[in-house]
Amino acid sequence: MAAAARTPRARRRTTGDGARAGLAAARGTKGARQAAPQVQIHHGDCLDVLPRLEPRQFHFCCIDPPFNTGSAKRSTRSGEQLGYRDSFGGLDAYIEWMRPRLVAIHRVLRDDGTVLVHCDWRASHRIRVLLDEIFGECRFLNHLVWQYGLGGSSPRMFARKHDDLLWYAKGSAWWFNAPRVPATSQRLKGQTKKATDVLEVPSINNMAKERVGWPTQKPLALLELLVGACCPPGGAVLDCFCGSGTTLVAAARLGRSAVGVDADARAVELARGRVGAGQLLSG
Repeated sequence: MAAAARTPRARRRTTGDGARAGLAAARGTKGARQAAPQVQIHHGDCLDVLPRLEPRQFHFCCIDPPFNTGSAKRSTRSGEQLGYRDSFGGLDAYIEWMRPRLVAIHRVLRDDGTVLVHCDWRASHRIRVLLDEIFGECRFLNHLVWQYGLGGSSPRMFARKHDDLLWYAKGSAWWFNAPRVPATSQRLKGQTKKATDVLEVPSINNMAKERVGWPTQKPLALLELLVGACCPPGGAVLDCFCGSGTTLVAAARLGRSAVGVDADARAVELARGRVGAGQLLSG
């Protein structure tokens, strides 16, 4: 998938004052495009870190929080056990854990900023209702589906082969640049088309060069597609559940500044290592 491909002109909301606000936001990043992208990584709970950040500064927040699977997420890297607890004592408790963190994200988003929440079948229905409460039903933009194909199947139900990504705007204007993906029809063979709300990006296989050992690491191609589509060049990206730092790497590779936060010290170490080892350029 041509994850980083972009259309010649970014599309913005065109009703009311949306187009003018979107254009002003893009112009406001002109100076930032000329400087090297900056990446900051904080260790701590985002509920503690975000109140210390200036309000209304991020164009795009992309988060992949715990899914409330009811079990621990574990993997091994160089003999070291990596992972985190992913159990909150029930769905109601999980939603109440998410609520203040999404409120804190709302505060640091620009008025033309957007948030994308990565989740799955366990809680996507409740998270969407929660986002409606915090951002407003009218600020819902897309329910994206990341189709990856890996995983098992069941004789009792359809196989679960996708995750959900809920995209909301903070205000009446936002930035969007439709990504291009390879066309699949014979008529358009060898050409590209605009991506739909179903994103077919392979999961990271066990031998992939980009794999660093974090159990829930997402593919760089997916994050480059999302950042390129939802954050203007020179803009600012936030990932306050940054894990091994894939969102931060994608942002810097595309010329966006980024701030990452994670409560796990080992995840922060991995993310800082990826940034410091030059993965911003090499992937």
